[in-house]
Amino acid sequence: MKFIITKNIIENIVSSMQPFLEKKDASAITSHIYLEVNNDKLIIKATDYEIGLESQIEELNESLNGKATVNGSNLLGILKRLKDLEIIVETIENNLIIRQNKSTFKLPMYDPNEYPSLPKPDNINKLDISMLNLINSIRKITPAIDNNNPKFELNGALVDIKSDKINFVATDTRRLAVSHLQNISNDQNQFIIPKKAIIEIQKLFLDDATVAYDSTNLIISNERMTFFTKLINGKFPDYDRIIPNSLKYNFSLPKDMLIESIKLVTSLFSNIKITFSSNTIVFESLDEDSESKTQIDIDLNIENTFYLAVNAKYLLDFLSLTNNENVNIGFNESNLPFYLEDEKFFTIVMPIVLEK
Repeated sequence: MKFIITKNIIENIVSSMQPFLEKKDASAITSHIYLEVNNDKLIIKATDYEIGLESQIEELNESLNGKATVNGSNLLGILKRLKDLEIIVETIENNLIIRQNKSTFKLPMYDPNEYPSLPKPDNINKLDISMLNLINSIRKITPAIDNNNPKFELNGALVDIKSDKINFVATDTRRLAVSHLQNISNDQNQFIIPKKAIIEIQKLFLDDATVAYDSTNLIISNERMTFFTKLINGKFPDYDRIIPNSLKYNFSLPKDMLIESIKLVTSLFSNIKITFSSNTIVFESLDEDSESKTQIDIDLNIENTFYLAVNAKYLLDFLSLTNNENVNIGFNESNLPFYLEDEKFFTIVMPIVLEK
């Protein structure tokens, strides 16, 4: 195998492959990137079996068919040190050789025929959805996906395809985040995408791509790139029963004013209490060792005073992902879950229960 390529072209692809490599065991073949030249096209792929990426490069200046593997982290380290000029990459015996001007680097290879293949399922379901809508929907719920929960299905986002809409759902047990789109032609189904895959999808895809899935894998592809992730095999909690049927209070409040007030009182401590009365909203820190307090004068047209106590991060996560100048906040009583909404996105937050 041999090819000549501009350094920054291959560096960008190799850099995008890093999250898909086995990091804990450098002796595993999945710590390597697979390289193959076939008819003036370079195919590069990386996978740790759970998640993977394959990219194609056609900007080769010279090439000779063949294949190789090389430690992905070491390859990136070399590419970063080289100048943004052409490099020569070739295999000699059991090594990958990289040359630029008078510099030469030699890296050991594994047998490329042993490299795992990316899945190519037979019974595939196409998800009829624009990539832009998919990215916007999963971006809004990403902060609410849990990390390392023993209930492994919570370490991912549910895609719940209903007859009339597609819900994207995540929960870390302290909050439930749901964004939704209209379903035009997709059959009803459910699957859970791991958090790592959710994050990588948002980095990789900006333009249109084909989204497909089966019972085991999700595959997203365009002309230059194919991404796959294994799906989480589990049953997501019945989130519909957490969504309130009705709300006693529902206000439309200015987003920027909420953000400013919350940040003012959370400089030292993240747990806050927000008290609503007929013409004010008072924000105060729940830190016992210091006092932070501010208020908004606003006509809420309510008779009773009530409050919510909450980790401010949950409010700021929601507010940072909204599109409009105003957001809706809904309640039933103090010390009960409350509801935040903006267009096709809502979050239900469990309160910190305070003694009355």
